[in-house]
Amino acid sequence: MPRPTAAQLAYGSATVVVSTIAMLLLSQTSTGLGVAVISAAALALGLLVALTVPIPRRRGRHAARTGSSAAAGASAAREGATGAARAPESRQATAEHPVHH
Repeated sequence: MPRPTAAQLAYGSATVVVSTIAMLLLSQTSTGLGVAVISAAALALGLLVALTVPIPRRRGRHAARTGSSAAAGASAAREGATGAARAPESRQATAEHPVHH
């Protein structure tokens, strides 16, 4: 099971504290059983909120993709500097292969 992120911990904890205080004030309960039920409900709500916070995507895939495109751009710049630039593709060749989305 993956570790929770800082955002998940913060949102879940804040939800537990705020919802416990709000439910205790609104219900005006003073019995031990009422406090226990409200505390359990607040804990369940905080867990639900913590699990539904979107998890950020890893940047490793992006970094690898931009790194390879940066390397390709650098090699193209070197080719252009040495005079071995590619000839542009003709319009007829691209018209023969339509792009389907």
